Amino acid sequence: MTPRPDAITATTTSPSVGSEQEDLEEPEGLEGLPEIPPFETVGPVDARALSKTLFLRLETLDEGTYEYSYVRNTLVELNLALVKFAASRFRTRSEPMEDIIQVGTIGLIKAIDRFELSRGVEFPTFAMPTIIGEIKRFFRDTSWSVRVPRRLQELRLDLAKAGDELAQQLDRSPNVAELAARLRITAEEVVEGMAASNAYTASSLDAQPDEDDSEGALTDRIGYEDHDLEGIEYIESLKPLIAELPARDRKILSLRFTGNLTQSEIGEELGISQMHVSRLLSRTLARLRRGLLVEE
Repeated sequence: MTPRPDAITATTTSPSVGSEQEDLEEPEGLEGLPEIPPFETVGPVDARALSKTLFLRLETLDEGTYEYSYVRNTLVELNLALVKFAASRFRTRSEPMEDIIQVGTIGLIKAIDRFELSRGVEFPTFAMPTIIGEIKRFFRDTSWSVRVPRRLQELRLDLAKAGDELAQQLDRSPNVAELAARLRITAEEVVEGMAASNAYTASSLDAQPDEDDSEGALTDRIGYEDHDLEGIEYIESLKPLIAELPARDRKILSLRFTGNLTQSEIGEELGISQMHVSRLLSRTLARLRRGLLVEE
């Protein structure tokens, strides 16, 4: 994060921050501030001292004013080293470091807004848990293969911690009832949390099996070829054509292909000869075939 354009303007026009244009009037509320050197040249000790002075001034300014924004943005720039230090702890993660620093900067801003000098705590000590917490929340929200509610994400962590503790005490894996008693929740909530844990990681369908696994990739072991799918298009196309047939022809089709009756049995059912049934069936099928060819 960089200071806002108006904050940068204040830096270049205010005598108190190293301005060469001393003939310009210093903004009210910024007078008396020490000179701010280039941020990248400020060491940790100097950054701490400058931050304390800026926090004192920030307490006297009204939020939303130009002066407040300038001092607040300067505090952010002076303490970005805290963010980079915290982000370095997560450099082994798959997320780009730029994204981690951006999220950590949000934590830094929150810490600046909450910090009070009267507490007697150094700002880095106060800010670091907030910065790291923001980064951890970022990984918690983005590391799941399937997005689940925050409640279940936190429940998964509680279950893992309780499971480890109970396993050491009991010398075995705890059951659902024991986990529920430990966390003071219902057994149904424990089961729900366990089910949600399955969404944390996902296996690739193309992942290669272990060397001692005789089976192929997962995509070769799941699912099957449904040959009925090939006929769905024809069935949907036939429905309106069948609806247009005379009632007797529809009856013959139903008895033959749904009831699996022979032509002789159909003749007996309808009181006509087997030969007549054959002619009617052939005529009906030819009509349906022509209808399908026209639609294609």
